[in-house]
Amino acid sequence: MDKKLDKARDIIRNNPGLIWYTTGYEDLSIEAIAEAIFNYGSWDNFQELQSLIGTNTLAKIFQKLAQKKRSNLHSLVKNYFNNYFVKYAS
Repeated sequence: MDKKLDKARDIIRNNPGLIWYTTGYEDLSIEAIAEAIFNYGSWDNFQELQSLIGTNTLAKIFQKLAQKKRSNLHSLVKNYFNNYFVKYAS
């Protein structure tokens, strides 16, 4: 997972506007990266992350983020990706 996490951090390094509040990319968790991509990333960013960690793993991360008491996911993002993962994740 370390190599995959480094590659996921590279997505943020290449698109620093996704997480503008820090330049400490080495400390970013996969959840923080996924949340930024869900909320602010492009479809290409999403597909790149999905190809790195897999649809099912990304779906689990999404569910974890969406079910938090204070979720930072935008409501339209929540709705879209909930439907997406219902269809494409097993």
